[in-house]
Amino acid sequence: MHPIGVNTWVWTSPLDGKGLRELVPAIASAGFDVAELPVENLGDWDPAEAAELLADHGLGASLVLVMSEGRELVRADAATVAATQDYLRRCLDIAASLGAPALAGPAYTSVGRTWRMTERERAECVREWRDNIGPVVEHAADAGVVLAVEPLNRYETSLFNTVDQTLRAMDGLPGCGIALDLYHQNIEERDIASAIRSAHGRIAHVQVCANDRGTPGRDHFDWPHLLAAIADANYLGSLCIESFTSHNDSIATAASIWRPLATSQDALAVDGLAFLKEVMSQPLGS
Repeated sequence: MHPIGVNTWVWTSPLDGKGLRELVPAIASAGFDVAELPVENLGDWDPAEAAELLADHGLGASLVLVMSEGRELVRADAATVAATQDYLRRCLDIAASLGAPALAGPAYTSVGRTWRMTERERAECVREWRDNIGPVVEHAADAGVVLAVEPLNRYETSLFNTVDQTLRAMDGLPGCGIALDLYHQNIEERDIASAIRSAHGRIAHVQVCANDRGTPGRDHFDWPHLLAAIADANYLGSLCIESFTSHNDSIATAASIWRPLATSQDALAVDGLAFLKEVMSQPLGS
């Protein structure tokens, strides 16, 4: 049985101190094991307060980075790269302070930045990324946190869209794993289960939602098959529900959430939790 978490983006963005104090107790009361906290801007919420709240409510922590406009590790000037590296290092420190095993997200370019590349240009971008992520990965190792690099779909990035691209790019980088998000994999992978299995031993984080980014189980995914693939890949960590609210203008636009994805955001989380627990209670692959 994987611990099951939920991202606070289901309800709000950006997460701040008030949201933290409201959502952590609610997430625990709903029966989740983990609260997934995004760091949109350093200082939006206090890590020490978060650690205390999580401990008081018996929740584990998951942390996600946010590559907003201006955060770049490729095709950017030296000052931008340095600022992005500093942001990522500070996020790793926050993850360590919360006891989160990984810091997950697309730690390469800002979300929504796309451009065409030849194969040679792509190879050059990957080399540049490896050079620029190197100091961050070293910091991750020192902090005892895995940097989990997340491939995104083609509409949100040009660089890493598939599991294979991401694994090849980070080959040989210590302290670096892959973050899988079934929403993106549903768009980019020809065989999601095979892609998951190909990341055996390298999966550091998994985010789940329906294929339309709604409630897990209200969709066309073969969930027993996917969870069996995750088990075959030797991933034992949490499954975190990541979705977004259509009621917040900025996040709805950023995530292209143009309609409600469930009867309510609470229902999306609670019904998803119940479904995942039910699926995990059955024999794998059944």
